[in-house]
Amino acid sequence: MTMHKAIRGLLAGAAMLAASVAQAATTFTLSTPDPDAAEITVAANKFAELVAAKTKGEVTIKVFPNGTLYGGDPSAAVKQLAGGSLDMLVLAGSLYANFNPKFSAISIPYLFDDEAQLRAYLAGEQGQELVADLNGIGIKGLSLWTRPFRQMTNSKLPIEKPADLTGLKFRVPNNPLWVEFFKKMGAAPTPMAFAEVYNALQLKVVDGQENPISVPLAAKFYEVQGFVSMTNHMADSWVLGINPAKFDALSDAEKAAINEAAQETEAWKADNDAAQAETILKELEGHGMKVNRLSPEQQAAFVAVSKELYPVFAGLVKDQAFFDKSVAFVGKK
Repeated sequence: MTMHKAIRGLLAGAAMLAASVAQAATTFTLSTPDPDAAEITVAANKFAELVAAKTKGEVTIKVFPNGTLYGGDPSAAVKQLAGGSLDMLVLAGSLYANFNPKFSAISIPYLFDDEAQLRAYLAGEQGQELVADLNGIGIKGLSLWTRPFRQMTNSKLPIEKPADLTGLKFRVPNNPLWVEFFKKMGAAPTPMAFAEVYNALQLKVVDGQENPISVPLAAKFYEVQGFVSMTNHMADSWVLGINPAKFDALSDAEKAAINEAAQETEAWKADNDAAQAETILKELEGHGMKVNRLSPEQQAAFVAVSKELYPVFAGLVKDQAFFDKSVAFVGKK
């Protein structure tokens, strides 16, 4: 009798174990391009926290910063996400422009007056069209998150007017929108992978770079740059994507939880970015950088140069109707 009880106990334990395995957490990796302290990796960890809470631990997301899972190559990352060797990825919309030029519309210089306008655009018709377009390259888009506006740093002088950029060698992302804008301003734009930027600044291969203000702090550019100019010259988004097959394998409840977490993270990130901005500037000043902010009159001079390039920007977006709708959305012509 005791033996039968023991066997029954073992069978019951095995059944419980099988049920436990069946209900074991689904684990996804989520790659980000930037370090642990960068705003996007902080947001990715918040997203993972929300997903775990909403699914009661049934879906776990492990965040891997610094592009470690894709060798730091953004184009390879997009292909790996579509192919399934990456589960989830958050990458700048401007980098997706290499696959769909319409993403360039987000970064038309001085298109957006402020972050509220940018958030409304990303959540609206044009933003959702871009998300839907991701299906065409084999990616399920979950959300577009805002990226803080881009600012300029350099080793020479405060940037207060377009003429201050004349002759400066500026690192820009590998995107023709940046090249055209900085060339028009009189700079010498130099496309370069982000991983090479610190050494290029240190060796004076380039004089400056431009990025959201958290990047010079996280990447320690203050060691090789003396000036921060708050130009707010370009916007961008973060694209949160998942491999479609892996998303489809989830239950409806899990899909809903992930979508909810993505939207909640978007709002949380916008608030957190705003709260951190002044702190970051003070830290950069503490490291010896000089900060200058453009007045509305000073910024207007940059805006005027940008508007001269609208025909060029429309050509880079490669969809005149989408370009026109984007410009109309913000009330500019």
